[in-house]
Amino acid sequence: MKVLLVGSGGREHALAWALRQSPDLDELHAAPGNPGIAALGPCHPVRADDGEGLLGLARSLRAELVVVGPEAPLVAGVADRLRHAGTAVFGPGRAAARIEGSKTFAKDVMRAAGVAAAEPLAVARPPCVVKADGLAAGKGVFVCRTQSELDAGLRGAAALGGPIVLEELLEGEEASVFALVDGTDVLPLAAARDYKRIGDGETGPNTGGMGCFSPVPDLGADVLDDLVERIHRPVVAELAARGAPFVGVLFAGLMLTADGPRVLEFNCRFGDPEAQTILPLVDGDAPPSRSCWPRATIPRAATPEAPSRASRTPKLRAPWSSTPGRRSATGPSSPTGGASSASRAWRTRSPGREKSRTTRRCGSRSPALATDATSRPRCRFVADGPVVGILVGAESDRERMQAAVDELASLGIPFEFEVRSAHRAPDAVADYCRSARDRGLRDVIAGAGLSAALPGVAAAHTDLPVIGVPLRSSLSVLDGLDALLAITQMPPGVPVGCVGVDNARNAALLAARIVGA
Repeated sequence: MKVLLVGSGGREHALAWALRQSPDLDELHAAPGNPGIAALGPCHPVRADDGEGLLGLARSLRAELVVVGPEAPLVAGVADRLRHAGTAVFGPGRAAARIEGSKTFAKDVMRAAGVAAAEPLAVARPPCVVKADGLAAGKGVFVCRTQSELDAGLRGAAALGGPIVLEELLEGEEASVFALVDGTDVLPLAAARDYKRIGDGETGPNTGGMGCFSPVPDLGADVLDDLVERIHRPVVAELAARGAPFVGVLFAGLMLTADGPRVLEFNCRFGDPEAQTILPLVDGDAPPSRSCWPRATIPRAATPEAPSRASRTPKLRAPWSSTPGRRSATGPSSPTGGASSASRAWRTRSPGREKSRTTRRCGSRSPALATDATSRPRCRFVADGPVVGILVGAESDRERMQAAVDELASLGIPFEFEVRSAHRAPDAVADYCRSARDRGLRDVIAGAGLSAALPGVAAAHTDLPVIGVPLRSSLSVLDGLDALLAITQMPPGVPVGCVGVDNARNAALLAARIVGA
C-alpha cells in the first residue's frame, strides 16, 4: 500500500512512525514532511494547503491513500479537492471540518444534537473564557478570572482576527477523547490529558500544548465508550443529517465537571501532542497495522441501473469487519482474541436498520433516491461533500432561510451554509463562488434583503445556477418587494433565478431539481 502523509509537525512524525509499523505498507511519502519524517520515507516540497499540488503528487506516486494531518488544510477543503479527483483520503471534507474551523458552527451542531457544551455568554464579564471563533493553532483561548485578564483576553482574541466567542468558565478535569468515524459509525480510540499552562503549578496563559499523557487513569474503556456514545455519536449523526458526513478522527476536548462531561471544543484531526502519546500505545491488532488501520476507500455501488458507477462517499473500513464500523467476532484480527488492553478499547456499535429501502440511481453524479414505507421519497445523495451552497449576507438572515435548510435535509441532499456579505466582504463572496464548482457544488441559493446584491455578486463569479431568495427586512418599507425587484432586474449576462419573498423552501426544491433529485 502506498500512502502519502500531508503535514510537517510532530503529529505527522508520529503518524509516519505508526504507518511505518505496518508490514503491508509498501511506500510512505510525505509532503512537505520534516527531517524526522525523512528518515521514514521520502519528503516532497509541496505545501500542506496546496490541493492541486498534492493531487498531482498523489497521482505521480500512485498513492492509494492520502492521510491529512493538520487542521488548516482540512478546513480549507484540501480533502475535497483530492476526493473529487477520485483519490482516497483519511480526513474530513471542508463542510465537516467546520466543526473545528468555526466554534459558532460547532455550538450550533451540538445544540441540535443535544450534546452538553460550555454555555455561550452575551456579555463579557469575568469569570469567563474568550475564544477566537476560527483556527488559532491552539492559541486562541483566554481564561479570564479577573477584569484585567478579560481585557487582555479580548485584545488577544481580537488580534487574531475574525469573530470572538464568549463562554462560561467551567471547572473540572480536562480530557481529550478521540474516535474514528466513517461518516456514520464511530469507533472509540483513546483518551489523553494535556497540560497547557505555561508555568509550573498550572499558572500563566494557555499554550498550544506543553505536553500530555495517555492513557488517562480515570478514563477506562467503559467510560471511554460512554463518552463517545454521548458526545461523538450524536454530533456525527447531526453532521450527516446536514449533508456533511465526517470521515477521519474526531477529537473532543472535554471538561469533566461535577454535573457531567461538557464539550469545550471539537477538532477534526489527531491532536498535537496527543498523537505522539496515543499512537505508540496502540499495538497488536489495533492501528496502525494494516489489519486494523481504517482505510479511506471509495466503495462501488452495484445497483441494476448503474452497476459500474462509484459512490463518492469515502468510507473508513476496519478490515477486521465485513461492513464499515462493524467488527467480526472471529478471525485472527479480532481484538478480543488475545490483543492488548489498548486494542480492547477499540469497539463500536452500529445502529440496526429498522426500515428496508430501495435505491435507484439518477442524475449525472449518481445520487441515490431512497424510499421507505413511512416517508415520502427523498434524494439521499451519496457524495463526499455538499452539492448545494446556501449564502446569506448576515447571521440575522439565517432564520429566514431555515426552510431551505429543512427541505434539503429532508431530501437528504448535502449542502453547506455560509454567511458572507456582498457589501462588507465582496471578495469573500467572489472567492467562495469561484471555487464552488471545484468543491463539488451544483447550484447556489442566495438569500438577501433590501438592495439584494448578494445573488448578483454570486452569479457574476460562477457559472453555476444561482437562485435568489428575496428576504423581508425590518428596514424595508416594501415588505421584501424591493429585494424581489432587485433580484429580478439583474443586468444582462448575470442570470439569477428568483422565487417569492421569503420562499426559501421553493428555492431548495428548485435546487434539488437542478441537481437531479
